[in-house]
Amino acid sequence: MITLEGLTKTYGGTRAVDSLDLTVAPGRVTGFLGPNGAGKSTTMRMILGLDAPTAGVALVDGRPYADWPAPLSKVGALLDAKALHPRRTARNHLIAMAHSNGIPVSRVDAVLSTVGLDPVTRKRAGQFSLGMGQRLGIAGALLGDPEVLMFDEPVNGLDPDGVRWVRELMRSLAAEGRTVFVSSHLMSEMQLTADQLVVIGRGRLIADAPVAEVIAGSSRSTVAVRVPDRRHHAVLRERLTAEAERVDSVDDRLIVTGVPVERVGDLAHELGVRLHELHTDQASLEEAYMELTADSVEYGVAS
Repeated sequence: MITLEGLTKTYGGTRAVDSLDLTVAPGRVTGFLGPNGAGKSTTMRMILGLDAPTAGVALVDGRPYADWPAPLSKVGALLDAKALHPRRTARNHLIAMAHSNGIPVSRVDAVLSTVGLDPVTRKRAGQFSLGMGQRLGIAGALLGDPEVLMFDEPVNGLDPDGVRWVRELMRSLAAEGRTVFVSSHLMSEMQLTADQLVVIGRGRLIADAPVAEVIAGSSRSTVAVRVPDRRHHAVLRERLTAEAERVDSVDDRLIVTGVPVERVGDLAHELGVRLHELHTDQASLEEAYMELTADSVEYGVAS
């Protein structure tokens, strides 16, 4: 479990992270989202003790990361896949990590196999492609068989098979009861991978909720109802207008915002309106995210 209590980081009078209170629970994948400059990387660095907070604390299972005697066996992290000695082989890179934390060397070969790098264990890490470097970074995170895992953009440089593999890996780690905290800009992948979402903007917490709840809260989720009879169409529209935030007509369809699909169906039944179609057009996570963070984008461009 990761716990943030009033976590704050100030640079030159500007708060990069502003009093974050957050618990990242085990047994699920928690996606960590936010625009560029929102404070995601700074937050992760403070959890790992790489940056000191200006105020507040970041705890891993109730203790600061640095207080754990063998931290790699408590937290595995991939923040920067290029943070390694380029002339070391993949295997020697991991052996050095293992020795630093008293981890058996047998784990090195096990994790290299897990991430699919068996054929290149003797190749220098500096010669790796971006995708291979990501796989090596994930192997390093898994090395100590930790209870808590943190990944910053883990699918960078991976092909579609690699992206799917990472998705399945994250979900399998969470299913084992581990804490999995993943930062990403790929909304479609987060929608498939994460159970819980933490969204921050300008260093502040915007949302901490299940994926389905974040999407359901978007105003872009609508109900589409098709009414073939013009008179019925007008009757149902008049009734829905009294309850809905918005009702739009498109040919023989009504697009309804702010009323659940069940209520639309009940109203049609009460009014004796014949329907040919009734369904919810759910917003995507990307649409819900863009709506949530609209006021927090620091480096936006003109549309």
